[in-house]
Amino acid sequence: MSIELIIFLGMVIVFIISCFKFKLPVSIAMLLSAVAGTLIAGKGIPIRHLVEGTFGYLDTILVIATAMIFMKTLQELGTLSALSSTILNKFHSKPSILLIFLMFISMFPGMITGSSTASVLTAGSIVAPILILIGIPIVETATIIAIGGILGMIAPPVNVPAMIIGGGIDMPYVGFTIPLLILTVPVAIFTVLYLGLKHTKNLDYNKIKDQINTEDIDKYGVRLYIPIILGVVLMLLGKIMPDFFNLGMPLIFLISAIAALFCGKKINFLKVSKDAIKDTLPVLGILMGVGMFIQVMTLTGVRGFIVVNSLSLPPALIFLAMAVTIPLFGAVSSFGAASVLGVPFLMVFLGSNQIITASAISFIAGLGDLMPPTALAGIFAAQVVGLKEYTLVLKKALVPAIVIIVYSIILIIFSKELASIIY
Repeated sequence: MSIELIIFLGMVIVFIISCFKFKLPVSIAMLLSAVAGTLIAGKGIPIRHLVEGTFGYLDTILVIATAMIFMKTLQELGTLSALSSTILNKFHSKPSILLIFLMFISMFPGMITGSSTASVLTAGSIVAPILILIGIPIVETATIIAIGGILGMIAPPVNVPAMIIGGGIDMPYVGFTIPLLILTVPVAIFTVLYLGLKHTKNLDYNKIKDQINTEDIDKYGVRLYIPIILGVVLMLLGKIMPDFFNLGMPLIFLISAIAALFCGKKINFLKVSKDAIKDTLPVLGILMGVGMFIQVMTLTGVRGFIVVNSLSLPPALIFLAMAVTIPLFGAVSSFGAASVLGVPFLMVFLGSNQIITASAISFIAGLGDLMPPTALAGIFAAQVVGLKEYTLVLKKALVPAIVIIVYSIILIIFSKELASIIY
């Protein structure tokens, strides 16, 4: 048995014991597993490498922190609630369109923050009562917002697993928008129609319209949407005129959040910011832990060992291994799955289009948030709707999960052909 394999197994065992035996946070477990790797390799505790690893994803950490402040500000302002009630009012006679728009709303926080849990707990808590109100059972409702959170985490503009995978091979997070939309939008439409359409065919709007909260939209009107519009405009200007409007995602989120202070309700910005950072600290800690984990894997040669052995697999087994191992490892952390397994698998497909392949691998890694025992998206979605058994959500999510894996693999296989159309 090679020393690299021994190191890797030691790191994984320490990680698993720390998480499941001692119930430590994932970030601390990753730190301990990184230290275990350096000790087994005979390198002591190299503080410099651990610190460098911690700051490896500083840009991503800044994006997530500021995006969460933006999302909390919108939640306090009432933007998402107003948007949901407006959509229900406009499209109640067209259930399929109504469901698709509600799915996109449930995805929105994940798109901005890169976190499925943030999406489930913010937009999910707003969309879920409306889905139940229009006749969708609570298990299907929980499944829709759980999958919506994962799809939002993978959709642009912020996809943390793709950023991690790209960072592993020094590939900038540029050009991912269209591939990620091609991946997530069709699956989002399929999922919400597959789970919800049959329950909404006999929707009677007159029976539910009095239960819909339209107070904010009636009082403040279009002003509630100004922060979102401003954010989108600044992002588009950054794409169209990068020499003049290259503000960066963190600054755009902060500007948009500050703009919300002048759009309606009185908001305590300091309190909202503190709450946002408090809620997102576990995610930021995981990213720091992932950075240390990857740094130690590189330092000890484990990363190269995994890549070399992955390259030796037959093509069919590569796809099978990717479809099984990445989601399973994601049970601990989808970010960890993206870093530990996503990067080596991307290197296996060096002949394909790297952007599309990294996007597809990140999509598969996102399923880790449905994998027990952690199953963050599934557990929080169940809590939002008041469901005691989150395993019921996981069973309902099986078909969408299979669709995600198969669809991602198809896009990897045809990545060159798709790239010739996109770029």
